[in-house]
Amino acid sequence: MNIAIMASGGDCSGMNPATKRFVEYAIEKNINPYFIYDGLEGLIDANFKKASYLDVSGIIYRGGTILRSSRSKRFFEKKYRQKAYENLKKHNIQTVVVLGGDGSFRAFEVLSEEFGINFIGIPSTIDNDIYGTDYCLGVDTALNVIRSAIDDIRDTAMSFKRAFVIETMGRECGYLALISAITSGAEMCLIPEAPYDLDSLKRKFLKSKRKYFLAIVAEGLKISKDIKRWFENEIGIESRLTILGHIQRGGNPTVFDRRVAFEFVTYAIDLILDDKKNQVVVFKDSKVKSLDSKKVTSNRYRLDQHLLNIAQELMH
Repeated sequence: MNIAIMASGGDCSGMNPATKRFVEYAIEKNINPYFIYDGLEGLIDANFKKASYLDVSGIIYRGGTILRSSRSKRFFEKKYRQKAYENLKKHNIQTVVVLGGDGSFRAFEVLSEEFGINFIGIPSTIDNDIYGTDYCLGVDTALNVIRSAIDDIRDTAMSFKRAFVIETMGRECGYLALISAITSGAEMCLIPEAPYDLDSLKRKFLKSKRKYFLAIVAEGLKISKDIKRWFENEIGIESRLTILGHIQRGGNPTVFDRRVAFEFVTYAIDLILDDKKNQVVVFKDSKVKSLDSKKVTSNRYRLDQHLLNIAQELMH
């Protein structure tokens, strides 16, 4: 049996540990492992390689992905999907393990419908916005990068008596901002999923007579600059905006991300051996299991209401 692994969409820490486990466990199970480099673009351009132990030696501590990734406009055209299928057929690859998000899974659902290609998805995105899983690969590392940055920013906020607005990534999902605000002792948290009341926050902040503030704002709101000006005009405190940006995607994978990568890939290959089709491996209620890909891609992820309740005081 020949199987392949690829990364698609945004990279994240944890992809390399997953790739290492893929090669080692596949060989243990007498399966031939292949790499597809450069995501969907590499699938179209036949950027394939049969993998060995040597290819994954010493990669477990590295962020990003040795497989490299891409976003592909060509894949939306049938003729390029035909090329992708022919490349898989040429290498006699029956199943692809896809490290990515729901967009990547949808792409492979199309390949499956058109050409019968099987895939197993592994949620790999710092946005943590995949339905059916409590956790996506890379999230813990991203949270620790954010935590370190906020702790450092707090030092200068205290020293200069300033307000700092810190923007986190996550597309339309506020998970990173929410967890970071709760665990960093921030005074404000604004995310797309929850209403906020600036008038109420203003009254509370003015009454508190605090000398500095930390405000965590999710990028999906697109209001970080406005909140910086709000602190200056309404609270009367000098403020700075820090957009953390792509540092959140990099970094040495944490122990938790390495462990989950190991469990996700082991489960994925076991699904392949059991002849399961088009599944997404998920981490739910502290257990690894799988869901049909259609169920994952046709539903929307929602933040845990318990976490939203905890953070209410940071929004009102």
